[in-house]
Formats: sequence, C-alpha cells, structure tokens
Amino acid sequence: MILGIGLDLCSIARMKRAIQNPGFQVRVFSEEEIQYARKHPRPEVPFAAAFAAKEAFAKAGGWGLASVGLQGVSVTRTPRGPRLVLDPPNLERLRERGASIGLVSLTHEGEYAAAVVLLEGNNHAQDL
Repeated sequence: MILGIGLDLCSIARMKRAIQNPGFQVRVFSEEEIQYARKHPRPEVPFAAAFAAKEAFAKAGGWGLASVGLQGVSVTRTPRGPRLVLDPPNLERLRERGASIGLVSLTHEGEYAAAVVLLEGNNHAQDL
C-alpha cells in the first residue's frame, strides 16, 4: 500500500552557484554524494538530483526537510538504480509509521533535476 509520495524539482543553475561554496557541499551532501558528483562532467546535475531526493523523501512522509535534516538522507547509486540511505533518526521515523522506501526515481532535463520518492507499508495514508 502506498503511504506517501514526494516529488521535488531543483534548479541545476541554482545548484551550480551553491556548490561553488565547499562549505555548502559538506553541510548538505554525504561524502559519497560529493565523490559521485565530482566524477560527473557537470557536477551540479547529480548534486541537484540528490537535493531533490532529500526534499522528496521529506515530502513523502509529510515531515518537512528541517526535521529530516540535509545530512539525514543521502543518495547512493546501485546497479538497480538510486537508493536512499537514512540516518538512525530517519530510519526510526519510517519504522514508527510502518513504512519503507518503495521507490526512488531521479531525472534531469534541461535546467532542472527532479526526484520522486514513494513510501510503502501496511498503514493507511491517513495515519501519516
């Protein structure tokens, strides 16, 4: 059963400006996200997609990014596609709701990157 869905769009141009500040990168992204993006010909693209994924996760649960935390969620790439890695407080947040991350989808086109996160579980959507 779908418990929540989150969608976010991030401006790649805005991210390009933001990542010029190395302090921003360290505050917002995991070391794995930073290393992955730095290998990309346009690092602002994977950074924007990862940022959108953090926002989409927060929206899927109705928590808000401030409570989830920018370092509380990170994107890892696997042979089967992107996955979210959660810190212990966010894992507990999911467990309390009987939810799991069912889907993470990242995309980019032109000047935008987008992410969708789907939460699944046995609870009813109203319980979120």
